[in-house]
Amino acid sequence: MARQSKRNDPVALVRRLEDLLTNFERELQSHDLRKKVLALVPANTALRSLGSSLIDKQFAASARDRILFYLRKYARTIIGGNELMVVAGIGEWARRVRELRVQFGWSIASGVTAKEMVQEEELPFSDVDLSVMKPSEYILLDEEQDREASFRWNTANEIRRKKSSVRDKILEYLIKNVGRKVTGEELRYVANNRTEWARRVRELRTELGWQVMTKVAGMPELPIGAYFLASTRQAPEHDRVIPDQMRRQILQRDEYKCRNCGWNHEKWNPSDPRHLEAHHLDPHAKGGENTPENLITFCNICHDEVHRE
Repeated sequence: MARQSKRNDPVALVRRLEDLLTNFERELQSHDLRKKVLALVPANTALRSLGSSLIDKQFAASARDRILFYLRKYARTIIGGNELMVVAGIGEWARRVRELRVQFGWSIASGVTAKEMVQEEELPFSDVDLSVMKPSEYILLDEEQDREASFRWNTANEIRRKKSSVRDKILEYLIKNVGRKVTGEELRYVANNRTEWARRVRELRTELGWQVMTKVAGMPELPIGAYFLASTRQAPEHDRVIPDQMRRQILQRDEYKCRNCGWNHEKWNPSDPRHLEAHHLDPHAKGGENTPENLITFCNICHDEVHRE
């Protein structure tokens, strides 16, 4: 195998950097500020080259590719922005992260978005405490690329400009993508980066009856950090009073299956876009409580049939 050029040889770059820093000691005696700054430019260049040389070009040639390689190698691990800056070897590394998310469909959550999702109990990580993430940290939530993401981001950009409420913008975006998973980063962007976005999503589900599913709220097969509007049909008003935690408990107990017909999300398809709901055996309107003994999992088709009887 041919030897790497000195520009990409980590050992050669380390020696180059040592020489530059050793010579810089003499420049420190100078009173000319610009002369000292200019003397550091080659060292800064060598340091960036050293960082980018840590990942072999055969695996990742560009800065964007190196960032993705690093994130995938340490998927579901909190990664500092400084780490990504080192492996990228460029100053515009944050833009490359955004490109990976927006243009190429990689589910990369920032510390800001992750913490807001944690507050609404939408990131069920058991081995990583995402609540301690800093704004400048990132985590790759899903190792599978979403190739439709770039089209959705164009739609998100149009909706976020509208003069409507955060909740209305999120709902419009979800309806335009009904039957398709979207990410928390997309919803946060639609909401103009307002910190309330995750709470508004929960309100759509628990107060207004929109079937917004997540891994912990109705669709365990969804990737962590994804949202899925199952249909454009709102749940009946009497079923909008069930707290998320209780709804999750009922779905888990019933193994995410309709207790009447046996339907589950593995059978989901666009021609039969049904979803699972929690039904009160003793109607809530007549005093029925939100308890495991009084709740049962039905698909929306069976649920409607029961209420027509």
